[in-house]
Amino acid sequence: MAAREDAIDAAARAVGLARAGAAPLARLPREAFLATWLADGRAGEMRYLHERTATRLDPRPEFPWARSVIVAALRHPPPPPLDPDWGHELRGRIAAYALGLDYHVRLAAMLQAFAARLDAAFPGARFLSYVDTGPLLEREWATRAGLGWIGKHTLALDRERGSYFLLGELLTDLEVDAAPPPADHCGTCTRCLAACPTGALDAAYLLDPRRCISYLTIELRGPIPAPLRPRLGNWIFGCDLCQQACPWNGDAATTWAHELTPHLPGLLALDEHGFRARYRQTAVGRAKRDGLVRNVAVALGNSGNPDAVPPLARALADDPAWLVRGHAAWALGALGGAGARAALERARGREADPRVTAEIAAALTRAADRRP
Repeated sequence: MAAREDAIDAAARAVGLARAGAAPLARLPREAFLATWLADGRAGEMRYLHERTATRLDPRPEFPWARSVIVAALRHPPPPPLDPDWGHELRGRIAAYALGLDYHVRLAAMLQAFAARLDAAFPGARFLSYVDTGPLLEREWATRAGLGWIGKHTLALDRERGSYFLLGELLTDLEVDAAPPPADHCGTCTRCLAACPTGALDAAYLLDPRRCISYLTIELRGPIPAPLRPRLGNWIFGCDLCQQACPWNGDAATTWAHELTPHLPGLLALDEHGFRARYRQTAVGRAKRDGLVRNVAVALGNSGNPDAVPPLARALADDPAWLVRGHAAWALGALGGAGARAALERARGREADPRVTAEIAAALTRAADRRP
């Protein structure tokens, strides 16, 4: 059987994937963990995680023809280092995996090419691909396929490649042998836990997405909880901090380039058409226009730069989304100063949405408390 697994990995590398492994389908012994995790409300607004849980634990009843799962890894560039002058330059950060063309599109195309090579190598075999969309606990299957262990930051982790890679799967009727799962090499290290500014990693190997910056900036559709907003820094889509802290990712960093850190005032002014034109072919599109601009307002509020006041004042006055106006109000309160207070007072007299007026009142209180 080793020759079959070697052929699978060789086919993956031939189409540009970092590597691939395979594991026989079986019932995952994670039922109690998943039930508790969902019962605790950790899924937040990700209601889809409550669906097809039986298939997540055991795909075989839904896919009775499948015998194995092939898990493929696609590397992505590491994130650039933190720009210490981001507040001065008013630049935001996007998680490294989301830069460039939507990885769903890239990885799906590579899986299709991968399956075509496997079809040539194993005539008559059947394959069904998934990139995030299927009811598969992909990190669990990645460990069973030998691609790494699940680190304390809850991401798949490999000693040679770190965690800067994305996963895709092929369900197949090929038979493969079970392999021993890779050993856990996190040891006593807790750097990822310490690096999380929101405390989302409340214990090793346990994530509370409701506090995770990636969840807050992507999956959450409503207001970001006010106590967490200052901790987002300039992240406007996703977060790489726990991965950057991981020693298995080494010191790899891309050369700093401003195109990797978009100018925040320009993003704050995006309308729906501008958002779609800029982000419809990227993973950032998942945040939707209102969600991304909401995140931009928070980042501007965290900048400490009074140059952020005028664009925030315009957003508070003119943005069509109450969600954006409310977070612009919060940001003005966080920045403080005469200009911010004046913008908030003007808005208080004309704002009709009670959700925004509540944000304005709270922002004025904070601004007053900070007045010399």
